[in-house]
Amino acid sequence: MAYYSQMNLTGYLKFYNLRLLVLSGSALCNSALADKLEFNRDIRPILSENCFHCHGPDEETREAKLRLDTREGALKKDAIVPGKPEDSEVMYRITTDDEDDLMPPPEHHLELTKKDIATLEQWIREGAEYQQHWSFEKPTASGNEQLRHAIDTEIQKRLTKEKLKPSPAATRETLIRRLSLDLRGLPPTLKEIDAFIADKSPNAYEKLVDQMLASPQTAERLALDWLDVARFSDTNGYSIDDHRDMWAWRDWVIHAFMNNKRYDTFLTEQLAGDLIPNACLLYTSDAADEHRDV
Repeated sequence: MAYYSQMNLTGYLKFYNLRLLVLSGSALCNSALADKLEFNRDIRPILSENCFHCHGPDEETREAKLRLDTREGALKKDAIVPGKPEDSEVMYRITTDDEDDLMPPPEHHLELTKKDIATLEQWIREGAEYQQHWSFEKPTASGNEQLRHAIDTEIQKRLTKEKLKPSPAATRETLIRRLSLDLRGLPPTLKEIDAFIADKSPNAYEKLVDQMLASPQTAERLALDWLDVARFSDTNGYSIDDHRDMWAWRDWVIHAFMNNKRYDTFLTEQLAGDLIPNACLLYTSDAADEHRDV
């Protein structure tokens, strides 16, 4: 939650969808293609699974006043000595035969694999560089002008390995159709297609993305995931298929996306509901009536 506390809903979804794309590209590029290990990709999963419960951000469960989730904390007490795994207390603790010193402790029923240990050793030898949570890491593109985005760079690595060529660039008609179906769940209008084709500015696509993100239809499309998880329905269903007035919550979710409500606030209000002091729908009755038939 702390990582998303300063994001609004649209910002969170932008980061989330971008990460899905980056991960799909990165998954194609295995360790053999990487010159250097990356903390978020190679190290964080190992530490999170085996170490963070006792040596992570939670002060209530932290042992020995040692944090391994931050570089500053990990460098204390020589737990990690960058460039020198042989001098790093972490390496001793995860490889020792002494059960009193072994980490993770045997009673925790966690065990690092030989590959995990080798990966940690290599990472320390390479300097033990940390990274922020992925949502705060800026993707980097290559110097190849044909690769416009960082995602293209990751995909191109695998294509090169497989001796394949990328597909031709999509036409503007295809781009706007893909974008509209993804964001709004609707095909673009002929007027929108003509306007996008006619826009010769270098940031035409970026403007189109912003335009669609700001539309009520995108808010309705994004709200569907939350409504589905909550099993939203306007009727009771089954044998007693009678009407029930649930539209107010549905409209509240849609308005949360329309107004870019902060992600942590959105979750808090959904979980706490009427327990929040002075709870209300957070939009006027006129706005609710306007979207009653969405």
